[in-house]
Amino acid sequence: MPHPYTTVFFDLDHTLWDYDKNSYETLVELYEQYELHAQGIDAFPKFHQHFKEVNQQLWHLYDHGKITSEVIRRERFVQILEKSKVQNDELAIKLSEHYLHACPQKGYLIPHALEILDYLSDRYSLTVITNGFEDIQRIKILTSKIESFFDHIVTSQKAGFKKPSPEIFQYAMDVNGIESTACIMIGDNLLTDIAGAQNAAIDTILFNPEGIRHEVDVNHEIRSLKELCTLL
Repeated sequence: MPHPYTTVFFDLDHTLWDYDKNSYETLVELYEQYELHAQGIDAFPKFHQHFKEVNQQLWHLYDHGKITSEVIRRERFVQILEKSKVQNDELAIKLSEHYLHACPQKGYLIPHALEILDYLSDRYSLTVITNGFEDIQRIKILTSKIESFFDHIVTSQKAGFKKPSPEIFQYAMDVNGIESTACIMIGDNLLTDIAGAQNAAIDTILFNPEGIRHEVDVNHEIRSLKELCTLL
């Protein structure tokens, strides 16, 4: 079916860059290097579970504009340690700095990400739209060797607005010199990616690998990135 798109917008974390896998590997390193079992965190699965709980909660607050990303950086490991009844601010700072340095340098991508970027880059102009710090997001893109596929990397720091604000999507359209009818947004987050794009009158593809049920009206929904070959 013919469509009017010239440009495809991609979210980065959880859509192309495998946040969960890269994060897991980094947390294993932290647990071992800082001997967290000796600090009172008796098992890695518990540490990992606490990270997921705290991280999800903080990012939820961030996405809804309740906290800044600086709060995530400062508070994340303090709260994780507290869940194991460990109060050690010095250790929390070390864990945070190590995590922020090491995790972006992991290169795992979501399955089929490389082949789909290769396929789409021959047919469309591609742009990443991502919330986060310019330096960290750029490291992720460089380390995972996907930078050559993109004409533009739009971060919330560069645009001055974060998803789901329509302004960051407008910024991405402006740098591409296009109207909203010429682009489509692919992402995993119903608020930041999907509602954000819809606020800017942009069509959407929800990447929902777990098949999580929702009530949001999207143009398309996929479980695997490979399905983009038939959609675009």
